[in-house]
Amino acid sequence: MKISPSILTCDFSRLAEEIAFVERAGADMVHLDVMDGVFVPNLSFGPPVIERIRPLTKLPFDVHLMMQYPDRLVDAFAKAGADILNIHLECASPIGETLARCRALGMTPAVTLKPGTPAQAAFPYLDMVGLVLVMTVEPGFGGQKFMADMLPKIQALRAEIDRRGLAVEVEVDGGINPETAALTASAGATVAVVGSALFNAADPGALARQVQACGKGNR
Repeated sequence: MKISPSILTCDFSRLAEEIAFVERAGADMVHLDVMDGVFVPNLSFGPPVIERIRPLTKLPFDVHLMMQYPDRLVDAFAKAGADILNIHLECASPIGETLARCRALGMTPAVTLKPGTPAQAAFPYLDMVGLVLVMTVEPGFGGQKFMADMLPKIQALRAEIDRRGLAVEVEVDGGINPETAALTASAGATVAVVGSALFNAADPGALARQVQACGKGNR
């Protein structure tokens, strides 16, 4: 399982050090949560911050747009250095057109599902994306408890992806630690977004390795 630490949990006054920290811990990518204060009630950061931190690491930037109109800033995120661009199926932008624009700009397009959105909502876009993000908490706030009732959604997505023979990652985000990562890996997830569990771990490297080992032998 790949691990994508969310820097939303980090100390933003020491952002360069925190990115170095997740790199040393063994991260496969860096998860960047962009919130617009409309789609979700909180605000975080945008393309200028991503552009500033892009030179600090060679790890892929996994950018999760919790935005009402992500299509308006796709070009800006590409210029800033996003590698994967996640847009919510529940947003107000045209999904297909926005994903096509992501691809045209050299990014990996991705779609994200809130807990209340069924797996089947992503099926029309599976041929267009490289990743589907399943929220295992409500988006917009860190430190929430993992929602185990999202496991059947992960299973449904994995089954459809495998049925079509697609190379699409299934990512999970929310309340992820080694125990919940193992559950999601067994259901078919291949990428875990880890925030508080990693930043608060006594041995972050060991925790990262535990998550990365999840799912071995399951599929």
